[in-house]
Order: sequence, then C-alpha cells, then structure tokens
Amino acid sequence: MVFAVTSPAFSEGAAVPTRFTCDGNDVPPPIRVSNPPKGTKSFAVIMDDPDAPRGTFTHWLAYDIPASTPDLKVDSAKTLRNSFGRDGYGGPCPPPGHGPHRYFFRVYAVDEVSLPIAGETRQDLESALEEHTLANAELMGRYERAR
Repeated sequence: MVFAVTSPAFSEGAAVPTRFTCDGNDVPPPIRVSNPPKGTKSFAVIMDDPDAPRGTFTHWLAYDIPASTPDLKVDSAKTLRNSFGRDGYGGPCPPPGHGPHRYFFRVYAVDEVSLPIAGETRQDLESALEEHTLANAELMGRYERAR
C-alpha cells in the first residue's frame, strides 16, 4: 500500500469548498492520511498555489503534527509564516477573475516527533524535511473567484 492523502471535504482535483477559503471561514480542510511508512512519528504540511500571478504562493506551513490518528490534528501543529505574512493557514484566495488556481496540500511523513528547524521560513522547513522525510503524498484542489 502507498502513502496517500485525502480529504472528506473534496476529492483529488475537485473544487475546494468555499468554507476553507478566504471567501469563507478560512480554516484548513480536514486531511486524512493512509498507509504512512513505518517509523512515522509526525507529519508536516506545505500548501501552495503554483498558479499565483507572481509565482508560487505559500498558504500553509505546518509541522510537528502528531501521527497518532489518520485524521491530521492540525490544531496541535506548529506553523510558520505564509505568503500572506501571518502564521498558520491562509485558504485559497486567487485574484478575482484570474481563473481557477490549483492548491497542493503536500503531506510529509516525518521520522521525528519534533522537527529541528533552524529558522522561521519555508526554506528552513524544507531543509529539515530533506533529512527527516520518510515519504510524501499530495492532494490537489482547485478554487476560482468570480470577478
């Protein structure tokens, strides 16, 4: 069995429901993992939008998510600053009339309960993940705002 990520809120490639976007409650959707590799002690999530007008836009950087259940307990995660300039989750929010954007929720199975992160940036998280990732999987959703 392969490590996989799903959400009961939307399926792969489908629209992210409005309640999980800047037009709704701006809260993270529920995320489930299946078949994490043996030795997984925690999870990390990087969510981004590669279709943003000025290049990839980071919406969410979360780590040290307990590996105790298949439903990620993101409320107990540590977070870093996203491209909105705040810590935590920032939901899909493409410019109105810009067309549909893709949002990738990448989940990393980590071999440490607490990742040793040297700083407070996405690059710092990615550097720590390079050394401690057992496997990763992703879920992609789409969102579009009307004009």
